[in-house]
Amino acid sequence: MFDFDMLGLAPALKDALVRLKFTKPTPIQAQAIPLALDGHDILGLAQTGTGKTLAFGLPLIDRLLAVPGKPAQKTPKALILAPTRELVNQIANNLTELSKNTKVRIVTVVGGQSILKQMQALKRGCDILVATPGRLIDLIEREAVILDQVTYLVLDEADQMLDMGFGQALQRIEPELGTPRQTMLFSATMSKQMEKISAAYLNKPRKVQMAAEGAAAERVEQSVHIVAESVKNDLLREILNQDRKAPTLIFVKTKFGTEKLMKALVAQGYNAGSIHGNKSQSQRDRAIKAFRDGQMTILCATDVAARGIDIPDVERVINLNLPMQPDAYIHRIGRTGRAGRSGIAITLCATTEIALLRDVEKLMKTEIPVASGAELLRNLEPPVNNTPKKGGGRRRFGGGGGKPDGAKRAHRGQGARKFGGGGKNASGGRKKSA
Repeated sequence: MFDFDMLGLAPALKDALVRLKFTKPTPIQAQAIPLALDGHDILGLAQTGTGKTLAFGLPLIDRLLAVPGKPAQKTPKALILAPTRELVNQIANNLTELSKNTKVRIVTVVGGQSILKQMQALKRGCDILVATPGRLIDLIEREAVILDQVTYLVLDEADQMLDMGFGQALQRIEPELGTPRQTMLFSATMSKQMEKISAAYLNKPRKVQMAAEGAAAERVEQSVHIVAESVKNDLLREILNQDRKAPTLIFVKTKFGTEKLMKALVAQGYNAGSIHGNKSQSQRDRAIKAFRDGQMTILCATDVAARGIDIPDVERVINLNLPMQPDAYIHRIGRTGRAGRSGIAITLCATTEIALLRDVEKLMKTEIPVASGAELLRNLEPPVNNTPKKGGGRRRFGGGGGKPDGAKRAHRGQGARKFGGGGKNASGGRKKSA
């Protein structure tokens, strides 16, 4: 497939593609759209920023337009599940633009907003419901939504939904859905958990894969600075001062740290804002809009934003802290270098985070170039010992194979959680998706 004209789409969609200046499909779109239009279930593996929303959105809207008729009360025809509020809103905005001159009705339901207003919106029914799993469970339990007429299902960023503890929520939702149905599942990684969920949801799926698991964004120039934790903020300011106008996304480990950093940057004259789980939905929406519109040049965020921000103009991603889960690094740096642009990803790695750095490099199967602190890194290498000790010999850096306490906890939690089971947040994931 060389262009969208060859797909035989509905006239309204052809007009929308022209209006939105989409002329040539991305690789994931070129593979997934024809298969989806033919009715196949899709298992799509691709990094963020590759055009997945259009890959499932075009065939979904086209098929809905081919079967006219109003949806019943409280009843959607199609359901799209995504892990975060930001991603739900991003998907809904994109689909609204595609269906602008049609009668397709799109409703979003996420945590952090009035559930009564959402129940009111659902009373009329809708063509497409875009939701976070936790809030959808709330609405099912209140009998505010009926899913037995859902014949099209999309699971976007399904691996992150599992990482956030939504396995049991997904298992709870699946029996409510209509059959037969077409299901499209998109993910950046394919773990054993993902194999279970794909087996539960997909029927003879066609697999489309654009990048090997662990591949980083191709157009992103990566580097790492090895530093003491105490000097990270000073180095951060030096980096920011190299180009104070460059749209920059800074990832921080905790909500408290994110807010503290934002306030410190504002006090020092930087144009900065923040988004994290302690912010209300309206606060998060306003911050993202200001960042997207260029009214704000620096956005400090926790990993809640790693897959929920689609802003092509982000020039720099700075990791103030390395994430506990190595694949989160890939999703973070995927916020830059989008839509054919190039980008920069800079990581400030404390001496206590070396093991986390090595986990990221192992996943990506490449070493991240060291921009500064190479001597410090060499000094951290333990002396050669030909007599392995218990628990040692597994890692060159980080104390003989161990990980920081936080990393141990994170990996134990990941290994213990299975599809449909797991920790206390799995029963609906309200805290995570709210």
